Amino acid sequence: MKVIILGAGLVGAPMAFDLARNGEFEVTVADLGQQALEKFSNRPDILTVQRDLSNPEYVKGLVKDFDMVLSAVPGFMGFNTLKSVIEAGKNVIDIAFFPENLFDLDELARKNNVTAISDIGVAPGMSNILIGYVDSIMDKTERAVIYVGGLPKVREWPYEYKAVFSPVDVIEEYTRPARYIENGHMVTRPALSDPELINFDGIGTLEAFNSDGLRSLADTIDCPNMIEKTLRYKGHIDKMAVLRETGFFSKEPIKINGMMISPLDFTSKLLFPKWKLKKGEVDITVMRVIVEGEKSGKSYRYTYDLFDTLDPQTGVHSMARTTGYTATMAVRMIAAGLYDKKGVSAPEFVGKNKKCVDFILNGLAERGVVYREGIVELG
Repeated sequence: MKVIILGAGLVGAPMAFDLARNGEFEVTVADLGQQALEKFSNRPDILTVQRDLSNPEYVKGLVKDFDMVLSAVPGFMGFNTLKSVIEAGKNVIDIAFFPENLFDLDELARKNNVTAISDIGVAPGMSNILIGYVDSIMDKTERAVIYVGGLPKVREWPYEYKAVFSPVDVIEEYTRPARYIENGHMVTRPALSDPELINFDGIGTLEAFNSDGLRSLADTIDCPNMIEKTLRYKGHIDKMAVLRETGFFSKEPIKINGMMISPLDFTSKLLFPKWKLKKGEVDITVMRVIVEGEKSGKSYRYTYDLFDTLDPQTGVHSMARTTGYTATMAVRMIAAGLYDKKGVSAPEFVGKNKKCVDFILNGLAERGVVYREGIVELG
C-alpha cells in the first residue's frame, strides 16, 4: 500500500519512519522545507517530495497516485488540506488540529466514498477513543475529564516549557476560548482560566487550566459534564496570561516606525527559538482520562494514565510518539479492514469498536506507549 505523509515536522518524520519499518508500506513524505526532508536522506525506503502544501490544488494533484494519506500539516492549513484530500477521493488520517468543524466535510467525504479520521493524535485522539469506548459500554455516562500536557523534563527559566508540536498551535491554547459541558450546558470560559494543581507520578505537581480541547466530544458524546485541561509546570499560566492580556498574541497589525506589524508575528520570533526542543532534550507527555458512568445500576470510574518520555534508542520525542503512533496505528487499522466507515469520523467513533481500540492500544504498547487502565466501582 502506498502512503503519503503531508508534513515532515516533529511528528510527521517519526510517522514516516514507523510506517516504513519492515517494508510494511511504500512511504512518501511531502514538505516545502528542504531541511525537513533531509531527515530522510539516508533512507532509500522513504521517498520525498518538495511541495507547497498550502496550495489546495497542489495537494489534490500530489495525493492522486497514493492509496492513503496522512495529514500532519499545521492547524491553520489543516481544514483546506483535508478537504483537498477528500476531493481527491483518498482515505485519510488527519492530525492537524484545525479550528474549523471537522464534520463540515462529512457530506463531501461520503459523496467521494472516503474514510477520513480527523483529530487522531494523543489529545484530541486517544483521549477521545478512550472516552468513546467507556461511553459505549456504559448505560449512562456522567462525567469525562481529560488532563494532558507535553513538557520538557528539564525546567529552564523563564518559561519552563518547550513546544513539542507546532508553536503556532500552542499559542492557540492560550487564546482560543475554552468550551466545556457543565450540568448538560455548554460553557465558554477564557483559555488559561480555572487553574488547579494536580499531582502525577513521575513528574510531581502540575497546574491545569481550561483549554478548548473537547472538540467533537461536545457534540458526539451524551455526557452532562465534560472538560479538557492542559497541563504545565507551576507558574506558566501567569506568564502566558500577562503576554496575552498585554496584546502580544494579537493577530491585528499595529504601526511601529511606519510599518504594520502583527504582535503575534513579533512574539513568535522571540518565543519560538526559546521554545525549540533541541536534539537530545527529553520531553514528557502526561495524560489522565477519567470517565464515570452507570452500568446495570452500579456506578464506575475508569481511569487511563499515560506517562511517556523521549525514546533514548531512536531519539523520537514523546509527543511525536504518542501523537504520531496513534495516527500510524489508525493507518494500519484501515489497511487491515477493521474500520471502513465512510465520511468524516471523530476518534470517539473508533472508540466504540472494541477491536479497533485493542488494535491501537496493543500497537502503541509494542512501541512503548502504554496506557494504564484503572476501574473502580463507586457504588
